[in-house]
Amino acid sequence: MENGAFDGLTNRFKKGERAAKYSTLTNLGLSIIKGVFGLLSGSVALMADSIHSFSDIFASLAVYIGLKLSQRKPDQKFPYGYYKAETMSSLIIAVVIVFSGLEVIMESVQGIINPQPLKIPFIAILVAAISVAVSFLLARYEQKVGEEIESPALLGDAKHSLVDVFSSLLVFAGIVASYIGYLSLQGVAGLLVSLLIIWMGLKIGKNAVLVLLDATLDPETVERIKDLALAVEGVEGVHEVRVRSSGPYIFSELHLETKKDLSVEKAHEISEKVEKTVKNEVKELETLLVQIEPVKKNTLRYALPVETSEGLQSTPSQHFGKAPYFLIWDVSNGEIKNYQIRENPAKDIEKKRGIKTAEFLAKENVDVILSQEVGEGPKYVLSQFFIRSLTPESEKLSEIMEKTLKISL
Repeated sequence: MENGAFDGLTNRFKKGERAAKYSTLTNLGLSIIKGVFGLLSGSVALMADSIHSFSDIFASLAVYIGLKLSQRKPDQKFPYGYYKAETMSSLIIAVVIVFSGLEVIMESVQGIINPQPLKIPFIAILVAAISVAVSFLLARYEQKVGEEIESPALLGDAKHSLVDVFSSLLVFAGIVASYIGYLSLQGVAGLLVSLLIIWMGLKIGKNAVLVLLDATLDPETVERIKDLALAVEGVEGVHEVRVRSSGPYIFSELHLETKKDLSVEKAHEISEKVEKTVKNEVKELETLLVQIEPVKKNTLRYALPVETSEGLQSTPSQHFGKAPYFLIWDVSNGEIKNYQIRENPAKDIEKKRGIKTAEFLAKENVDVILSQEVGEGPKYVLSQFFIRSLTPESEKLSEIMEKTLKISL
């Protein structure tokens, strides 16, 4: 990767690193406040939420470490970079979320079985309300930065913070209900929070595991890359398009089919054009590996300049651009099929007659032109359309056509 591009990535990762740091400090503060006042008030729900916030500290710390590692430049040991460190962070987040959910379940069940009245209800309600507001603001901040730098780990942590909003709302409702006399509803609120936490953790963990296993998570991107490659002139077919995610970026490879007799220089030119076209449209694409393969065609189309339009009785012409007609036929499975006589629309043109003739043959989807006389200009045009030019080995039409059955391209 070029230094300029890598510096751009580093700046993006630093933004994510800063957001993760703020998230860690915020969750630490919330955890301490909810834990202290949960103990003082005797609120099971607030204590459970404190445990949940404390688990968030480890989750945010995992994101911070992952983003820090992602800033390292690719090296010999890790030629694809350290981007998957971020995905590993997402997996750690998922594990922490699930375990914190299980802890909340145990606390909540205890609150349902053995409910206790609140000691300082107004403080508990205030702390729960503050927790809702702070969690909401933190979720919005992480989501904004995560979308800006396209960080799956930070977006995952934002979803976790959003879960905190709903869990804190349930805790708030449970504390209010407990205050007005429904003591066991604190435990019910905690139980609902725990189920929500576990569901989100399993969802984030599933996506992280699939990314680490190089699963294709976005079939639409695969089809988009394929369509973009097929649109490049000279590409006959595209297959084996593979896409894998690594942090906020994707790596892809594909196989291109081109004309069999394509020169090395032309193949390289097509490969570079495909890479440039796809990267311009798919911004998150880090690298694209292109492998060129000659297309295996079952049918080849030949063209021969002729003087008359008498079908198989026509007389071959010694000219290319001046030829009044062209006999065009297909060779498939060792047989000659679908021959036709086509008038040369460029025969009476004074300038660039040969070039216009070559363009006419390209529109007819000709693969091989058999002619004694093809100038440099027309040859260049034919090569641009990947049409091969050969010299007939006979002057008789029947023999020329017969020999096309043995031509190997």
